[in-house]
Amino acid sequence: MNEISQSFPVVVARPERPLRPDELSPQAIVAELDKYIVGQAEAKRAVAIALRNRVRRQRVPSPMREEIQPKNILMIGPTGVGKTETARRLASLTASPFIKIEATKFTEVGYVGRDVDSMIRDLVEVSVGLVHQEEVLRVEAPAHQLAEDRLLEALIPAPTSQPDEERDSLQATREKFRQKLRAGELEERSVELRISESPLSQVNVFSSEGMEQMGIDLGMLADFMPQRTVTKRLSVRAARQLLFKQEAEKLINQEEIRSRGLRRAEEMGIIFLDEIDKIGAGGRAEHGGPGVSRQGVQRDLLPLLEGATVRTRYGNVSTENILFIAAGAFNMSKPSDLIPELQGRLPIRVELHSLGEADFRRILTEPKDALVKQYQALLAVENLQLDFSKQALNEIAHIAYQLNQSMEDIGARRLQTVMERLMEDLLFETTELPRHQRFEIDADYVQTKLAQIAEDLDLSRYIL
Repeated sequence: MNEISQSFPVVVARPERPLRPDELSPQAIVAELDKYIVGQAEAKRAVAIALRNRVRRQRVPSPMREEIQPKNILMIGPTGVGKTETARRLASLTASPFIKIEATKFTEVGYVGRDVDSMIRDLVEVSVGLVHQEEVLRVEAPAHQLAEDRLLEALIPAPTSQPDEERDSLQATREKFRQKLRAGELEERSVELRISESPLSQVNVFSSEGMEQMGIDLGMLADFMPQRTVTKRLSVRAARQLLFKQEAEKLINQEEIRSRGLRRAEEMGIIFLDEIDKIGAGGRAEHGGPGVSRQGVQRDLLPLLEGATVRTRYGNVSTENILFIAAGAFNMSKPSDLIPELQGRLPIRVELHSLGEADFRRILTEPKDALVKQYQALLAVENLQLDFSKQALNEIAHIAYQLNQSMEDIGARRLQTVMERLMEDLLFETTELPRHQRFEIDADYVQTKLAQIAEDLDLSRYIL
Protein backbone atom coordinates (compact mmCIF):
# COMPACT_ATOMS: atom_id res chain seq x y z
CA MET A 1 0.00 0.00 0.00
CA ASN A 2 1.15 3.53 -0.73
CA GLU A 3 1.24 6.08 2.04
CA ILE A 4 0.34 9.63 1.14
CA SER A 5 -0.27 12.92 2.90
CA GLN A 6 -3.79 14.34 2.77
CA SER A 7 -4.52 18.06 3.10
CA PHE A 8 -6.01 20.61 0.71
CA PRO A 9 -6.21 19.44 -2.93
CA VAL A 10 -3.94 20.87 -5.57
CA VAL A 11 -5.84 22.66 -8.32
CA VAL A 12 -3.74 23.23 -11.39
CA ALA A 13 -5.09 26.30 -13.15
CA ARG A 14 -3.62 28.05 -16.15
CA PRO A 15 -4.19 31.80 -15.78
CA GLU A 16 -3.56 34.26 -18.53
CA ARG A 17 0.04 35.41 -18.70
CA PRO A 18 0.51 38.38 -16.35
CA LEU A 19 2.34 41.46 -17.51
CA ARG A 20 6.05 41.61 -16.71
CA PRO A 21 7.30 44.69 -14.80
CA ASP A 22 8.84 46.12 -17.98
CA GLU A 23 5.43 45.81 -19.67
CA LEU A 24 3.61 47.67 -16.91
CA SER A 25 3.30 51.02 -18.63
CA PRO A 26 0.18 52.97 -17.65
CA GLN A 27 -1.02 52.75 -21.23
CA ALA A 28 -0.63 48.93 -21.29
CA ILE A 29 -2.46 48.59 -17.98
CA VAL A 30 -5.37 50.71 -19.21
CA ALA A 31 -5.49 48.72 -22.46
CA GLU A 32 -5.78 45.48 -20.48
CA LEU A 33 -8.49 46.90 -18.23
CA ASP A 34 -10.40 48.07 -21.32
CA LYS A 35 -10.79 44.43 -22.34
CA TYR A 36 -13.06 43.79 -19.37
CA ILE A 37 -14.42 47.11 -18.12
CA VAL A 38 -16.47 49.60 -20.10
CA GLY A 39 -15.87 53.30 -19.47
CA GLN A 40 -14.52 54.70 -16.20
CA ALA A 41 -11.40 56.05 -17.91
CA GLU A 42 -10.48 58.23 -14.93
CA ALA A 43 -10.44 55.30 -12.51
CA LYS A 44 -8.42 53.12 -14.90
CA ARG A 45 -5.90 55.91 -15.35
CA ALA A 46 -5.52 56.39 -11.59
CA VAL A 47 -4.94 52.72 -10.77
CA ALA A 48 -2.56 52.36 -13.72
CA ILE A 49 -0.42 55.22 -12.45
CA ALA A 50 -0.47 53.82 -8.90
CA LEU A 51 0.64 50.40 -10.13
CA ARG A 52 3.38 51.82 -12.33
CA ASN A 53 4.67 53.90 -9.42
CA ARG A 54 5.21 50.69 -7.47
CA VAL A 55 7.50 49.45 -10.24
CA ARG A 56 9.28 52.81 -10.35
CA ARG A 57 9.76 52.78 -6.58
CA GLN A 58 11.45 49.36 -6.67
CA ARG A 59 14.00 50.77 -9.11
CA VAL A 60 14.81 53.84 -7.02
CA PRO A 61 18.09 53.40 -5.10
CA SER A 62 18.19 53.50 -1.32
CA PRO A 63 17.73 55.46 0.88
CA MET A 64 15.30 57.47 -1.29
CA ARG A 65 13.25 54.32 -2.02
CA GLU A 66 12.32 53.99 1.65
CA GLU A 67 11.02 57.56 1.66
CA ILE A 68 8.60 57.00 -1.23
CA GLN A 69 5.30 55.70 0.12
CA PRO A 70 2.61 54.02 -2.01
CA LYS A 71 -0.29 56.29 -2.90
CA ASN A 72 -3.46 54.57 -1.79
CA ILE A 73 -6.69 55.13 -3.70
CA LEU A 74 -10.25 56.05 -2.74
CA MET A 75 -12.88 55.13 -5.34
CA ILE A 76 -16.19 56.92 -5.08
CA GLY A 77 -19.18 55.73 -7.02
CA PRO A 78 -22.50 53.85 -6.91
CA THR A 79 -22.72 50.07 -6.83
CA GLY A 80 -22.24 48.08 -10.00
CA VAL A 81 -20.13 50.59 -11.95
CA GLY A 82 -16.83 48.69 -11.89
CA LYS A 83 -15.00 49.55 -8.66
CA THR A 84 -14.36 45.97 -7.57
CA GLU A 85 -13.80 44.70 -11.09
CA THR A 86 -11.17 47.36 -11.76
CA ALA A 87 -9.18 46.38 -8.67
CA ARG A 88 -9.60 42.64 -9.29
CA ARG A 89 -8.47 42.84 -12.92
CA LEU A 90 -5.56 45.02 -11.90
CA ALA A 91 -4.34 42.28 -9.58
CA SER A 92 -5.00 39.54 -12.12
CA LEU A 93 -2.98 41.05 -14.95
CA THR A 94 0.05 41.50 -12.69
CA ALA A 95 -0.29 38.20 -10.73
CA SER A 96 -0.53 40.26 -7.55
CA PRO A 97 -2.03 38.81 -4.34
CA PHE A 98 -5.49 40.35 -4.02
CA ILE A 99 -8.30 40.23 -1.50
CA LYS A 100 -11.62 42.05 -1.35
CA ILE A 101 -13.14 42.65 2.04
CA GLU A 102 -15.89 44.87 3.45
CA ALA A 103 -14.87 47.46 6.01
CA THR A 104 -18.05 46.70 7.97
CA LYS A 105 -16.68 43.24 8.81
CA PHE A 106 -14.22 44.73 11.28
CA THR A 107 -14.64 45.88 14.84
CA GLU A 108 -12.52 48.06 17.05
CA VAL A 109 -9.83 46.28 19.03
CA GLY A 110 -11.33 45.06 22.28
CA TYR A 111 -14.70 44.08 20.79
CA VAL A 112 -15.79 40.64 19.64
CA GLY A 113 -15.25 40.33 15.90
CA ARG A 114 -12.50 40.54 13.30
CA ASP A 115 -9.63 42.93 13.85
CA VAL A 116 -8.16 44.79 10.89
CA ASP A 117 -4.87 42.87 11.03
CA SER A 118 -6.74 39.80 9.81
CA MET A 119 -6.91 41.27 6.29
CA ILE A 120 -3.11 41.17 6.11
CA ARG A 121 -3.08 37.55 7.20
CA ASP A 122 -5.69 36.76 4.55
CA LEU A 123 -3.56 38.52 1.93
CA VAL A 124 -0.49 36.48 2.91
CA GLU A 125 -2.48 33.24 2.64
CA VAL A 126 -3.53 34.23 -0.89
CA SER A 127 0.04 35.20 -1.77
CA VAL A 128 1.55 31.94 -0.54
CA GLY A 129 -1.18 30.09 -2.41
CA LEU A 130 -0.31 31.91 -5.64
CA VAL A 131 3.38 31.04 -5.35
CA HIS A 132 2.49 27.45 -4.47
CA GLN A 133 0.27 27.23 -7.56
CA GLU A 134 3.07 28.52 -9.78
CA GLU A 135 5.48 25.95 -8.37
CA VAL A 136 3.00 23.12 -8.87
CA LEU A 137 2.59 24.16 -12.51
CA ARG A 138 6.37 24.17 -12.88
CA VAL A 139 6.70 20.56 -11.69
CA GLU A 140 3.42 19.32 -13.16
CA ALA A 141 4.89 16.99 -15.79
CA PRO A 142 7.36 15.08 -13.56
CA ALA A 143 4.81 14.95 -10.72
CA HIS A 144 2.22 13.34 -13.00
CA GLN A 145 4.79 10.80 -14.15
CA LEU A 146 5.78 9.88 -10.59
CA ALA A 147 2.13 9.70 -9.50
CA GLU A 148 1.38 7.40 -12.41
CA ASP A 149 4.24 5.09 -11.44
CA ARG A 150 3.02 4.87 -7.86
CA LEU A 151 -0.53 4.26 -9.02
CA LEU A 152 0.69 1.33 -11.10
CA GLU A 153 2.48 -0.03 -8.04
CA ALA A 154 -0.80 0.14 -6.10
CA LEU A 155 -2.69 -1.59 -8.92
CA ILE A 156 -0.07 -4.29 -9.52
CA PRO A 157 2.04 -4.76 -6.38
CA ALA A 158 5.44 -6.33 -6.93
CA PRO A 159 6.27 -9.47 -4.92
CA THR A 160 9.10 -9.21 -2.40
CA SER A 161 11.31 -11.52 -4.47
CA GLN A 162 10.96 -12.64 -8.07
CA PRO A 163 13.07 -14.18 -10.85
CA ASP A 164 14.23 -12.05 -13.74
CA GLU A 165 11.69 -13.53 -16.17
CA GLU A 166 8.82 -12.73 -13.79
CA ARG A 167 10.17 -9.22 -13.36
CA ASP A 168 10.08 -8.74 -17.12
CA SER A 169 6.53 -10.08 -17.30
CA LEU A 170 5.45 -7.76 -14.48
CA GLN A 171 6.97 -4.79 -16.27
CA ALA A 172 5.14 -5.68 -19.48
CA THR A 173 1.86 -5.98 -17.57
CA ARG A 174 2.39 -2.59 -15.96
CA GLU A 175 3.02 -1.00 -19.33
CA LYS A 176 -0.29 -2.38 -20.58
CA PHE A 177 -2.01 -0.96 -17.50
CA ARG A 178 -0.22 2.34 -18.06
CA GLN A 179 -1.85 2.61 -21.48
CA LYS A 180 -5.23 1.83 -19.98
CA LEU A 181 -4.67 4.44 -17.28
CA ARG A 182 -3.87 7.08 -19.86
CA ALA A 183 -6.91 6.08 -21.89
CA GLY A 184 -9.14 6.53 -18.82
CA GLU A 185 -10.27 2.90 -18.76
CA LEU A 186 -9.46 2.29 -15.07
CA GLU A 187 -10.94 5.40 -13.44
CA GLU A 188 -13.50 3.54 -11.34
CA ARG A 189 -11.23 0.70 -10.23
CA SER A 190 -10.35 0.78 -6.51
CA VAL A 191 -6.90 0.88 -4.95
CA GLU A 192 -5.85 0.83 -1.30
CA LEU A 193 -3.68 3.64 0.03
CA ARG A 194 -2.31 4.65 3.41
CA ILE A 195 -3.12 8.30 4.04
CA SER A 196 -1.27 10.52 6.51
CA GLU A 197 -3.43 13.13 8.24
CA SER A 198 -2.51 15.91 10.63
CA PRO A 199 -4.08 15.64 14.11
CA LEU A 200 -5.20 19.24 13.68
CA SER A 201 -6.93 18.63 10.34
CA GLN A 202 -10.31 18.39 12.05
CA VAL A 203 -9.83 21.49 14.22
CA ASN A 204 -11.93 24.46 13.12
CA VAL A 205 -10.58 27.90 13.92
CA PHE A 206 -13.29 30.55 13.88
CA SER A 207 -11.14 33.45 12.80
CA SER A 208 -14.21 35.54 12.01
CA GLU A 209 -15.00 35.52 15.71
CA GLY A 210 -11.80 37.20 16.75
CA MET A 211 -9.57 34.10 17.14
CA GLU A 212 -6.98 34.91 14.47
CA GLN A 213 -4.13 34.49 16.94
CA MET A 214 -5.28 30.96 17.75
CA GLY A 215 -5.24 30.25 14.01
CA ILE A 216 -1.63 31.42 13.77
CA ASP A 217 -0.52 29.29 16.72
CA LEU A 218 -2.33 26.17 15.52
CA GLY A 219 -0.92 26.62 12.04
CA MET A 220 2.61 26.75 13.40
CA LEU A 221 1.96 23.84 15.74
CA ALA A 222 0.70 21.63 12.90
CA ASP A 223 4.17 21.65 11.29
CA PHE A 224 5.67 19.89 14.35
CA MET A 225 2.84 17.51 15.26
CA PRO A 226 3.23 13.83 14.30
CA GLN A 227 0.82 12.65 11.64
CA ARG A 228 -1.55 9.73 12.02
CA THR A 229 -1.94 7.17 9.25
CA VAL A 230 -5.21 5.65 8.06
CA THR A 231 -5.94 3.16 5.30
CA LYS A 232 -8.51 4.10 2.69
CA ARG A 233 -9.83 2.50 -0.47
CA LEU A 234 -10.16 5.05 -3.25
CA SER A 235 -11.04 5.07 -6.91
CA VAL A 236 -8.19 5.46 -9.37
CA ARG A 237 -9.50 8.92 -10.21
CA ALA A 238 -9.31 10.09 -6.58
CA ALA A 239 -6.03 8.31 -5.90
CA ARG A 240 -4.36 9.96 -8.88
CA GLN A 241 -5.13 13.42 -7.50
CA LEU A 242 -3.77 12.58 -4.05
CA LEU A 243 -0.66 10.93 -5.44
CA PHE A 244 -0.03 13.86 -7.76
CA LYS A 245 -0.28 16.24 -4.83
CA GLN A 246 2.24 14.28 -2.78
CA GLU A 247 4.74 14.01 -5.62
CA ALA A 248 4.36 17.71 -6.43
CA GLU A 249 4.96 18.59 -2.78
CA LYS A 250 8.17 16.54 -2.82
CA LEU A 251 9.49 18.40 -5.84
CA ILE A 252 8.95 21.91 -4.49
CA ASN A 253 10.67 23.79 -1.68
CA GLN A 254 8.09 24.73 0.95
CA GLU A 255 10.37 27.16 2.76
CA GLU A 256 11.11 28.99 -0.45
CA ILE A 257 7.40 29.15 -1.24
CA ARG A 258 6.67 30.71 2.14
CA SER A 259 9.51 33.19 1.77
CA ARG A 260 8.46 34.19 -1.74
CA GLY A 261 4.82 34.39 -0.67
CA LEU A 262 5.66 36.77 2.16
CA ARG A 263 7.80 38.89 -0.14
CA ARG A 264 5.14 39.06 -2.83
CA ALA A 265 2.48 40.06 -0.32
CA GLU A 266 4.71 42.86 0.94
CA GLU A 267 5.82 44.14 -2.47
CA MET A 268 2.80 43.45 -4.70
CA GLY A 269 -0.20 42.91 -2.42
CA ILE A 270 -3.47 44.72 -3.20
CA ILE A 271 -6.29 45.04 -0.67
CA PHE A 272 -9.68 46.24 -1.89
CA LEU A 273 -11.50 47.67 1.11
CA ASP A 274 -15.15 48.04 0.14
CA GLU A 275 -17.92 49.93 1.94
CA ILE A 276 -15.47 52.33 3.51
CA ASP A 277 -18.28 54.89 3.60
CA LYS A 278 -20.21 52.74 6.10
CA ILE A 279 -17.61 53.29 8.81
CA GLY A 280 -17.57 57.07 8.36
CA ALA A 281 -19.24 59.42 10.83
CA GLY A 282 -22.23 59.73 8.50
CA GLY A 283 -22.30 56.04 7.59
CA ARG A 284 -25.26 53.77 8.10
CA ALA A 285 -25.20 52.48 11.66
CA GLU A 286 -26.16 48.94 12.58
CA HIS A 287 -29.03 49.10 15.02
CA GLY A 288 -29.31 46.53 17.75
CA GLY A 289 -25.66 45.55 17.50
CA PRO A 290 -22.91 45.91 20.05
CA GLY A 291 -22.47 49.60 19.27
CA VAL A 292 -18.93 49.20 18.00
CA SER A 293 -17.26 52.54 17.27
CA ARG A 294 -16.83 53.09 13.53
CA GLN A 295 -14.20 55.71 14.26
CA GLY A 296 -12.34 53.08 16.27
CA VAL A 297 -12.13 50.88 13.18
CA GLN A 298 -10.79 53.83 11.20
CA ARG A 299 -8.11 54.42 13.82
CA ASP A 300 -7.15 50.75 13.70
CA LEU A 301 -6.83 50.96 9.91
CA LEU A 302 -4.42 53.89 10.06
CA PRO A 303 -1.28 51.94 11.08
CA LEU A 304 -1.79 49.49 8.24
CA LEU A 305 -2.06 52.26 5.66
CA GLU A 306 0.90 54.10 7.17
CA GLY A 307 3.09 51.00 7.39
CA ALA A 308 3.01 48.49 10.23
CA THR A 309 4.31 44.98 10.90
CA VAL A 310 1.75 42.20 11.25
CA ARG A 311 2.49 38.71 12.55
CA THR A 312 1.28 35.82 10.38
CA ARG A 313 1.79 32.05 10.49
CA TYR A 314 4.47 32.45 7.80
CA GLY A 315 6.36 35.27 9.49
CA ASN A 316 6.13 39.02 9.97
CA VAL A 317 4.81 41.16 7.12
CA SER A 318 5.37 44.87 6.58
CA THR A 319 2.39 46.75 5.12
CA GLU A 320 4.43 49.73 3.87
CA ASN A 321 4.21 48.77 0.20
CA ILE A 322 0.80 47.10 0.12
CA LEU A 323 -1.60 49.01 -2.11
CA PHE A 324 -4.92 49.78 -0.44
CA ILE A 325 -7.87 50.63 -2.68
CA ALA A 326 -10.82 51.82 -0.61
CA ALA A 327 -14.24 52.23 -2.19
CA GLY A 328 -17.70 53.35 -1.28
CA ALA A 329 -20.90 54.72 -2.75
CA PHE A 330 -20.97 57.65 -0.28
CA ASN A 331 -24.67 58.14 -0.97
CA MET A 332 -25.44 58.62 2.73
CA SER A 333 -22.13 60.18 3.70
CA LYS A 334 -19.16 61.94 2.13
CA PRO A 335 -15.40 61.32 2.14
CA SER A 336 -14.89 64.14 4.62
CA ASP A 337 -16.85 62.09 7.18
CA LEU A 338 -13.81 59.84 7.50
CA ILE A 339 -11.34 60.88 10.19
CA PRO A 340 -8.76 63.35 8.78
CA GLU A 341 -5.82 61.00 9.30
CA LEU A 342 -7.49 58.30 7.20
CA GLN A 343 -8.38 60.79 4.48
CA GLY A 344 -4.71 61.75 4.31
CA ARG A 345 -3.73 58.13 3.71
CA LEU A 346 -6.03 57.92 0.67
CA PRO A 347 -4.58 60.77 -1.43
CA ILE A 348 -5.76 59.57 -4.85
CA ARG A 349 -9.48 60.20 -5.30
CA VAL A 350 -11.36 58.95 -8.35
CA GLU A 351 -15.05 59.16 -9.06
CA LEU A 352 -16.79 56.43 -11.02
CA HIS A 353 -19.90 57.53 -12.86
CA SER A 354 -23.30 55.90 -13.20
CA LEU A 355 -23.77 53.79 -16.31
CA GLY A 356 -25.99 54.93 -19.14
CA GLU A 357 -27.94 53.03 -21.76
CA ALA A 358 -25.04 53.19 -24.23
CA ASP A 359 -22.72 51.74 -21.58
CA PHE A 360 -25.10 48.83 -21.04
CA ARG A 361 -25.17 48.15 -24.77
CA ARG A 362 -21.36 47.95 -24.82
CA ILE A 363 -21.19 45.84 -21.65
CA LEU A 364 -23.39 43.22 -23.29
CA THR A 365 -20.95 42.50 -26.11
CA GLU A 366 -17.56 44.25 -25.88
CA PRO A 367 -15.69 42.84 -22.83
CA LYS A 368 -13.88 39.52 -23.17
CA ASP A 369 -16.26 38.08 -20.59
CA ALA A 370 -19.39 39.86 -21.87
CA LEU A 371 -22.75 38.44 -20.80
CA VAL A 372 -23.79 37.63 -24.36
CA LYS A 373 -20.56 35.66 -24.88
CA GLN A 374 -21.13 33.78 -21.65
CA TYR A 375 -24.62 32.63 -22.65
CA GLN A 376 -23.43 31.73 -26.13
CA ALA A 377 -20.68 29.58 -24.60
CA LEU A 378 -23.13 27.88 -22.22
CA LEU A 379 -25.57 26.95 -24.99
CA ALA A 380 -22.81 25.94 -27.38
CA VAL A 381 -22.25 23.02 -24.98
CA GLU A 382 -25.75 21.89 -25.98
CA ASN A 383 -24.90 22.35 -29.69
CA LEU A 384 -27.15 25.40 -29.90
CA GLN A 385 -25.94 28.49 -31.74
CA LEU A 386 -27.30 31.58 -30.01
CA ASP A 387 -27.44 34.95 -31.75
CA PHE A 388 -28.75 38.35 -30.68
CA SER A 389 -29.99 40.91 -33.15
CA LYS A 390 -28.80 44.49 -32.81
CA GLN A 391 -32.32 45.59 -31.96
CA ALA A 392 -32.56 42.95 -29.23
CA LEU A 393 -29.37 44.18 -27.59
CA ASN A 394 -30.65 47.76 -27.74
CA GLU A 395 -33.91 46.69 -26.12
CA ILE A 396 -32.15 44.77 -23.32
CA ALA A 397 -29.93 47.78 -22.58
CA HIS A 398 -32.92 50.11 -22.62
CA ILE A 399 -34.97 47.96 -20.22
CA ALA A 400 -32.04 47.56 -17.80
CA TYR A 401 -31.37 51.30 -17.82
CA GLN A 402 -35.04 52.18 -17.26
CA LEU A 403 -35.27 49.74 -14.35
CA ASN A 404 -32.23 51.35 -12.74
CA GLN A 405 -33.85 54.75 -13.17
CA SER A 406 -37.21 53.73 -11.72
CA MET A 407 -35.85 51.54 -8.91
CA GLU A 408 -32.59 51.40 -7.01
CA ASP A 409 -29.62 51.92 -9.31
CA ILE A 410 -27.47 48.78 -9.04
CA GLY A 411 -25.41 49.50 -12.14
CA ALA A 412 -24.33 46.68 -14.44
CA ARG A 413 -25.69 44.09 -12.01
CA ARG A 414 -29.14 44.95 -13.34
CA LEU A 415 -28.08 43.53 -16.70
CA GLN A 416 -27.37 40.18 -15.06
CA THR A 417 -30.86 39.92 -13.57
CA VAL A 418 -32.49 41.07 -16.83
CA MET A 419 -30.48 38.60 -18.92
CA GLU A 420 -31.18 35.71 -16.56
CA ARG A 421 -34.90 36.42 -16.76
CA LEU A 422 -34.72 36.71 -20.55
CA MET A 423 -32.80 33.43 -20.94
CA GLU A 424 -34.68 31.39 -18.34
CA ASP A 425 -37.03 29.51 -20.71
CA LEU A 426 -34.35 28.86 -23.29
CA LEU A 427 -31.90 27.53 -20.69
CA PHE A 428 -34.62 25.22 -19.36
CA GLU A 429 -35.79 23.89 -22.72
CA THR A 430 -32.54 23.72 -24.69
CA THR A 431 -31.83 20.07 -23.86
CA GLU A 432 -35.14 19.14 -25.51
CA LEU A 433 -34.43 21.04 -28.72
CA PRO A 434 -32.98 19.33 -31.82
CA ARG A 435 -29.19 19.34 -31.95
CA HIS A 436 -27.19 21.80 -34.04
CA GLN A 437 -29.93 24.40 -34.08
CA ARG A 438 -29.61 28.15 -34.40
CA PHE A 439 -31.70 30.42 -32.22
CA GLU A 440 -31.87 34.17 -32.67
CA ILE A 441 -33.18 36.50 -30.01
CA ASP A 442 -34.77 39.55 -31.60
CA ALA A 443 -36.50 42.63 -30.22
CA ASP A 444 -39.93 40.96 -30.28
CA TYR A 445 -38.64 38.07 -28.16
CA VAL A 446 -37.18 40.51 -25.62
CA GLN A 447 -40.44 42.44 -25.46
CA THR A 448 -42.43 39.26 -24.99
CA LYS A 449 -40.27 38.08 -22.10
CA LEU A 450 -39.51 41.35 -20.33
CA ALA A 451 -41.90 44.16 -21.28
CA GLN A 452 -44.71 43.29 -18.87
CA ILE A 453 -42.37 42.83 -15.93
CA ALA A 454 -40.45 46.00 -16.77
CA GLU A 455 -43.67 48.05 -16.89
CA ASP A 456 -45.04 46.66 -13.61
CA LEU A 457 -42.73 48.26 -11.06
CA ASP A 458 -44.22 46.38 -8.11
CA LEU A 459 -43.53 43.08 -9.84
CA SER A 460 -40.10 44.24 -11.00
CA ARG A 461 -38.97 44.90 -7.45
CA TYR A 462 -39.34 41.19 -6.69
CA ILE A 463 -38.14 39.74 -10.03
CA LEU A 464 -35.71 42.21 -11.58
